[in-house]
Amino acid sequence: MHHTSQDTQKCIDECLKCYQVCLGTATNLCLETGGKHVEPQHLRLMLACAEVCRTCAHLMLMNSDHAKHVCAECVDICEACAKSCEAIGGMQPCVDACRKCAESCRKLAALPVAA
Repeated sequence: MHHTSQDTQKCIDECLKCYQVCLGTATNLCLETGGKHVEPQHLRLMLACAEVCRTCAHLMLMNSDHAKHVCAECVDICEACAKSCEAIGGMQPCVDACRKCAESCRKLAALPVAA
């Protein structure tokens, strides 16, 4: 069995947590709250974030050479999702999960820290 590094395992865990929180928030809190929570751009971003996080974890678990590239994209989408959720308000768990995932993916993809 392939053993993942501690950083990779942490990134997998953060990605799966973000997937769970974003998908759950989008399909429950946002759909039930309505208004700004269900504006197409916001809802699509949350669903895209959940999907890229799931895909990123999947590729890391497979030890795919493409995981680093997807992690880099995951950083961008997670940061955008955190910003959108924060602007609308009432979604702090999603904001926190997205930021933690972005931080973990940034390390794995060896990207510079955003200014």
